[in-house]
Amino acid sequence: MTRTNAPRMAIAAAVTAVIGTSAPAMAQLEEVVVTAQKREQGILDVPLSIATLSGERFTSMFEGGADIRALSARVPGLYAESSNGRVAPRFYIRGLGNIDFDLAASQPVSIIMDEVVKENVVLKSFPLFDIERVEVLRGPQGSLFGRNTTAGIVKFDSYKPTQEFEGRLKVDAGSLGTINVEGAVGGGLTDNLTGRVAVLVQNRDDYINNDYTGESDALGGFEENAAKAFLQWDATDSLTFLLGAHYRDLDGTSAIFRANVFDPGSNSLNENYDRETVYFDEGDNNPQEYESTGYNLKIDWDIGGMTLTSITAYDEADGYSLGDIDGGFGAVFLPEMGPGFIPFPSQTADSADTDQLTQEFRLASEYGDRFNWQVGAFYFDSELEVETNPFFIPATTVKHENTTWAVFGQGDYAFTDAWTLTAGLRWTDDEKDFTAPGYSENVSDDQISGDLALSYAADERSLFWAKVGTGFRAPTIQGRDVAFGGAPSVADSETITSFEFGYKSQFFDDTMRFNAALFYYEVEDIQFTAVGGTSNNIQLINADTGTGMGLEMDVEWLLTDNFVMTFGVGYADTEIEDNGLRVGACGSGRCTVTNPVDENGFVLIDGNPFPNAPETTFNVTASYSYPISDASELFVFTDWSYQGDTNIFLYDAKEFQTDGQYEGGFRAGWRRVDRGLEVAVFGRNITDEENVMGAIDFNNLTGFTNEPQVFGVSVSSEF
Repeated sequence: MTRTNAPRMAIAAAVTAVIGTSAPAMAQLEEVVVTAQKREQGILDVPLSIATLSGERFTSMFEGGADIRALSARVPGLYAESSNGRVAPRFYIRGLGNIDFDLAASQPVSIIMDEVVKENVVLKSFPLFDIERVEVLRGPQGSLFGRNTTAGIVKFDSYKPTQEFEGRLKVDAGSLGTINVEGAVGGGLTDNLTGRVAVLVQNRDDYINNDYTGESDALGGFEENAAKAFLQWDATDSLTFLLGAHYRDLDGTSAIFRANVFDPGSNSLNENYDRETVYFDEGDNNPQEYESTGYNLKIDWDIGGMTLTSITAYDEADGYSLGDIDGGFGAVFLPEMGPGFIPFPSQTADSADTDQLTQEFRLASEYGDRFNWQVGAFYFDSELEVETNPFFIPATTVKHENTTWAVFGQGDYAFTDAWTLTAGLRWTDDEKDFTAPGYSENVSDDQISGDLALSYAADERSLFWAKVGTGFRAPTIQGRDVAFGGAPSVADSETITSFEFGYKSQFFDDTMRFNAALFYYEVEDIQFTAVGGTSNNIQLINADTGTGMGLEMDVEWLLTDNFVMTFGVGYADTEIEDNGLRVGACGSGRCTVTNPVDENGFVLIDGNPFPNAPETTFNVTASYSYPISDASELFVFTDWSYQGDTNIFLYDAKEFQTDGQYEGGFRAGWRRVDRGLEVAVFGRNITDEENVMGAIDFNNLTGFTNEPQVFGVSVSSEF
């Protein structure tokens, strides 16, 4: 018996949106195809809160040379930031994330690229180009993806080779010497062999002056080069091999910290802040260099009504960052200091050398019957060496090793043409070892996680669902403090139970797409990282409980054949529940703490929101095209994102919170549809907003901000 959503799936597959390809406005909106459940399905068939990005909504973000952090707030509930420049991004979904800036930090948001999990924070930052499919899966993904996905997943799939010859070239040139070049070519090599190669070149000139040393254009630039390639061999009608490889080389600037850019009692940037000026006496103008390579092999074997899949992958990366951490010059005990009060000078160098090996096997039924199922096994092994050099004492190297085993299964059964039950289960065993001079730690845990969802298809264009999901973040060891004379810290596993109710549909004659979800979750023994403070420690802690509740809504509306708008809103109310939990506050007593403080100077954080958890996120885009002939048109596109109340640290302080921050972009031009040619002008951060993205609290009132305004010209061609 065939499920009623199978025809809907066929329609969806025929109209999958092509990310990265400019095209005139659609006559109607069609169902989007996703791979959230490790098989191609129409988004209306998946009882899960999913957001997708496509077309100009995705490609426009990177025209000004942006990196993966540009995704922040571009879909409801997703936030991203980094105090490590273009490497080591930190992601948050529904308020859950990790503010730990160390290169060994674990995160509850998993990044999946071409079906391979990228565990280390450096691997998560691989540049985004030649991307076909972007999906944000909200909530715990405990059955199909496993540990360290308590918040959710951001999933990327590259274009794969086909027999049809195709290519594209896009060149963006803008202010500040910004260059963004993307190219790809692919097609059939023989009757059963296809290939595709894609490259990326990004550049920005140094544009920030170091007024302490008198150097003009001393830092702020970068050069990013990356490539990836796929070779597919269709050995038989039922057996396919897909080999992939990728490479990245980054030479640029690490995060730029600026001393005393907040006045005591205020979170507004003051006169010490100038986007194009710093006053560094250390850090060698904050250089950053990283190189990474990776290989993956996917084998699909149709064995009659079932498909056996094997995915083998290996990734490695190494590099370093150096920074003037105090953000200024001198110190109170030296002849000079500034800008503002500098208790003591601080510069730090961090380097990482990491590799990981993953292996997954899956056996899945053909999709479309009343009962669909898949089972699998997963293996993960990684090593990471981190060297930290505070310069006032010898450098220290620590080593982390992580091994994970898992088995999983998921099935869905359609009781009727409308009602479907989906269930998944996973057993995971995770073990970590840590070694450093004078220290050795070992932690391990094995847990069962999963999800259960009941969905109701009111018709072929709408779906209601209710879901309960569980997951866990494996125990974690943080050893950065060893480099500063401290001891490593350990956090026990956190476990989440999440409840989700959702509705998604297409209506108004397929001119509007609407997705909405309500959620509530509880995280037992939630892992937090207490960073900074007087001693600039990184200490892992477990709170008794963390809770979150809220909603997400996505709307895409084709108002006319030539005018389409999207709108998204996310709300997350998070709360720490632990009446005995205390953390250190800012160093030198410079910030204005609003939480209760005990007799030892520690801050009670019970009732606070999670750190870096925006209470609200909004995004809106609008695209209008005006035909000037049968084959060409003029167009204009704009996109905006907004981030509401956000507490930067675990404790509340007036200086370390943000609100009402937004960014906007635009592009306008001419395109020849029949020849795939486009010429446009563009702008990123067009109102030149100076948004605070984070702070350092151990020395002075130091902050770092968003990317600068960039205007430019874009030319692209498809062939």
